[in-house]
Amino acid sequence: MFQNILIPTDGSDQSQRAIRTGVELAKLHGGRITGIHVIPDYHLLIAYEGAFDPVTEERIEEEAKARADAYLEFLRSAATAAGVACATVCETSDHPYDAILRTADANHCDLILMTSHGRKGLAAVLLGSETRKVLTHAKVPVLVVR
Repeated sequence: MFQNILIPTDGSDQSQRAIRTGVELAKLHGGRITGIHVIPDYHLLIAYEGAFDPVTEERIEEEAKARADAYLEFLRSAATAAGVACATVCETSDHPYDAILRTADANHCDLILMTSHGRKGLAAVLLGSETRKVLTHAKVPVLVVR
């Protein structure tokens, strides 16, 4: 039924639970998974703060890429342990939901499996629910893991 499941991850415990669920579902259907992590566009944040320091910007980007690789490595390891084929994508965007939808389309994913929430506190209020935005705009089914 589902041959290519897109699983966005933010490295949270909820995302790790969603990854395990997605891997099990892909294995059950003989499918594969595509993992994605979206790095915020730090250029915009740094410009907003009014300070531009190329060294700081480079360090922030390197740290973000290292975190992304760790998050996606968890997904790759879970898939490998279950014998499920997987690919991973790391995107940079100030609109994570848009990067998720573009990746689903570009990789011909037939299901997006994600958590109901990831960020907490003020970040969640300011950024809104990426899950809600994916649910609103997705062309394929979205399975939300609580």
